[in-house]
Amino acid sequence: MERFVWKSRIRFVDTDATARIHYTAVFRHFEIAEDEFFRHLGFPYNTRDSALSYPRVRVEAEYLQALLYEDVVDVAVTLDRIGRSSYTLAFQMEKAGCTAARGKITVVCMELATQRSRPLPEDLVQAMALYQQPPEPSQAGG
Repeated sequence: MERFVWKSRIRFVDTDATARIHYTAVFRHFEIAEDEFFRHLGFPYNTRDSALSYPRVRVEAEYLQALLYEDVVDVAVTLDRIGRSSYTLAFQMEKAGCTAARGKITVVCMELATQRSRPLPEDLVQAMALYQQPPEPSQAGG
């Protein structure tokens, strides 16, 4: 599995009154890393099929360490899951080599004309597959 990593910095606009990252700002960093990831794959959003849309249907984040104004972070992007009509991106934000935040964003491929989900384009699935995380071992006991 490959990882795409985007270097970023915590900006003043990202912070709250304590100079820590505001909880919503981590999603802005995830989204920028996502945009650069798809550009890297050759699928920037502005060149995708205009009859399709990719709305977010679930977002989550876990904050593990303080992120402060001016901190430099690396945002790693992998694919947690690739389904028939959706995919889930996994993000890991590291500061000085330690995980500071992680999250997931689930995106559905939707046909604009019908406003219904449709299968992901096969060339997009193939490009994303290199970045798919291996499945977790079964938790079943024996």
